[in-house]
Amino acid sequence: MSPRRSYDQYCSAARALDAVGDRWTLLIVRELLGGPRRYTDLHADLPGVSTDVLASRLKDMERDGLATRRRLPPPGAAYVYELTVRGQELLPVLQALGEWGAAALGERRPTDAVRAHWFALPLLRGLEAAGAGEGLVEVHLDEGRFHVRLGAAEGPLYGDGPAPKEPDARLTLDTRTCEAMNRGTLTLLDALRERTVDVTGDGPLAKALREA
Repeated sequence: MSPRRSYDQYCSAARALDAVGDRWTLLIVRELLGGPRRYTDLHADLPGVSTDVLASRLKDMERDGLATRRRLPPPGAAYVYELTVRGQELLPVLQALGEWGAAALGERRPTDAVRAHWFALPLLRGLEAAGAGEGLVEVHLDEGRFHVRLGAAEGPLYGDGPAPKEPDARLTLDTRTCEAMNRGTLTLLDALRERTVDVTGDGPLAKALREA
């Protein structure tokens, strides 16, 4: 394993960038906030990263105590990567970066890749700002489905695909609304009030969102 590179500066920001400042590292964290992932799944959801770079970043993250690798029990018997507690503590860093970067998004370019679950972290911010409380929310976008866990003390914050059990609420957004929220030109609260987000479900969470 190559020696760890460092800015060699006695500064907490520099130390943090020693661990997560390399290209792709924070995007790997974004993916792993959704729970354990196989190498092949990570590679598929990080379009543009080479296999060598991805393998190198994962080794660096293991070395720095941000992620671990373990083998699933049969019948899975595959290796997965997952965040450590220290890795999970990067959530507010990613949330702040996403909020800061929203103004730079602009219109989607023809070359821009997209995955439905990339909207999970901005949506979590919006749900928290709307005072949604706790619960499981399934989200339907034109690009696909994912689910988020509001108020989760531990474990994955989101997951790709349908919710693993009956969700407390279902949200349906069209592309225009989703992109406006991503850019920060429309809040979830405003979208709920304008009825550009469709909310279904019979539980308290769904009712709270409809009445927001």
